[in-house]
Amino acid sequence: MLDQRFDPAEAEPRLYKAWEENGCFKPSGDTSAQAYSIVIPPPNVTGVLHMGHALNNTLQDVLIRFERMRGKNVLWQPGTDHAGIATQMVVERQMAQSGDNITRRDMGREAFVDRVWEWKEESGGAIVGQLKRLGASCDWSKEAFTMGDRNDPDNNMMRAVTKVFVELYRKGLIYRDKRLVNWDPHFQTAISDLEVDQREVPGHYWHLRYPLADGVTYMHPIKDEDGNTVETEMRDYIVVATSRPETMLGDTGVAVHPEDPRYAGLIGKFVELPIVGRRIPIIADEYADPDKGSGAVKITPAHDFNDFEVGKRAGHTPLNILNATAHIVDGEEADTAGIPAEYRGLDRFDARRKVVSAFEDAELLQDIENLKIEQPFGDRSNVVIEPWMTDQWYVDAKTMAQSAIAAVKDGKTKFIPENWEKTYYNWMENIQPWCVSRQLWWGHRIPAWYDEDGNAYVASTEAEAQAQAGKGKKLVQDEDVLDTWFSSALWPFSTQGWPDKTVDLDTFFPTATLVTAFDIIFFWVARMMMMSLEFMGEVPFKDVYIHALVLDEKGQKMSKSKGNAMDPLELVD
Repeated sequence: MLDQRFDPAEAEPRLYKAWEENGCFKPSGDTSAQAYSIVIPPPNVTGVLHMGHALNNTLQDVLIRFERMRGKNVLWQPGTDHAGIATQMVVERQMAQSGDNITRRDMGREAFVDRVWEWKEESGGAIVGQLKRLGASCDWSKEAFTMGDRNDPDNNMMRAVTKVFVELYRKGLIYRDKRLVNWDPHFQTAISDLEVDQREVPGHYWHLRYPLADGVTYMHPIKDEDGNTVETEMRDYIVVATSRPETMLGDTGVAVHPEDPRYAGLIGKFVELPIVGRRIPIIADEYADPDKGSGAVKITPAHDFNDFEVGKRAGHTPLNILNATAHIVDGEEADTAGIPAEYRGLDRFDARRKVVSAFEDAELLQDIENLKIEQPFGDRSNVVIEPWMTDQWYVDAKTMAQSAIAAVKDGKTKFIPENWEKTYYNWMENIQPWCVSRQLWWGHRIPAWYDEDGNAYVASTEAEAQAQAGKGKKLVQDEDVLDTWFSSALWPFSTQGWPDKTVDLDTFFPTATLVTAFDIIFFWVARMMMMSLEFMGEVPFKDVYIHALVLDEKGQKMSKSKGNAMDPLELVD
């Protein structure tokens, strides 16, 4: 006898369990039928799903159920992402809130990683539970994780990541370089451009006078509001403007435009850098904009991306004045830069106040301009990001992007709606080297070992690295892990057993459709395209269906870190 009213709370779990037990969500295995597969965008194991995930997975479920009913051999591949910095942040925050006053460094690497694995089991289980409650018809027998099964000695996810890194290195597509990176002083790691949140904040431009060296003077034009020269005055200084006065401790030059008549006679002359007393040259470079400020710009190659390029053109040696926690350096680096003792060890913002005060006392502070400035913040740490020079591992993304651009232009992969192709092309055609090393403990450890002289040996195992180095050389593995997007870029084929040749790989790769939001076209879609073409010789998916973001009442993207995410099960209930 039927109940008089339908009780979804009773019916849904009963029906879902019956479907799952009867293998309704597994591929039919009919080799005569057309294969159809979708890989789930693996949610981060940083908590629970929000409404954006509910939308994304519902769209996939519609396609999967439809093609299953059409008689195709259908796989919806589920799984989760280890999420590197985001997951490490969650666990470290939990430890801080526990009141035990134990940090990850107190615990040591191995114990901390064990702690994160415990969290992963808890969070990953919650995510799967949510997807099942939503009715997602994934094949749960094939559930995957971007770091694989830690108890599996034959962990194919680990082998896949290692193989990709080693082979790209041998092809010259991965290399180690000392370059400027976006440095997060809170997490003390490099982060990608995409993890930097550019915000408009109230700020200042400090207009500083740099005295000319060797008794040099020049006639400087004074202009009215309309830009007309009304008089000239004799000056023995040049004015630069900066929103970060503390970085002047690392200045290596002052740049003026080669065709700026005001400074034509100063090119090749020197200024005496205040506070440190260093003689630095006045150079000609088109980066200096004659119509912006004084037309002269201070050049700090170790702490500004544009300045780095100017300094490289001028042959300057960058002077690093900050350490990993964004304090002024001490020791040998401070000696090299000539930083006075009273500035060493200061927090960057305390150093800023001290520098400004010193310029004021020396009557070298010409003006303070109050205005809105663009400032970079870490999207997870919420602290101001510093351009910082450090040794990192890079992927030659520009070379790898060429085949991925061609594949879309040739129609091998299509974006739906089509207008998102422009976004993809714009990113890929202007792509920068991809910094893939992260100064974290949670993630895929970089397969590189160093000898006591700092020589690197990239290999699949320590034994292979030792064979490269030769007997008797003591080796230490790289402390860093890989950017989380490195392993998720392999998702369409690593989930099917690669680097082994498997039936699933033959059957379900390339996948049919990728369903994702537009905000990870750069993070994920582009990188899957590059890696699949490089290692599989094929595009990873035929169609990329791009949907909108679910926003909160203020029009902001939902995110767990912002605290504005809603659990879809609240609405289900």
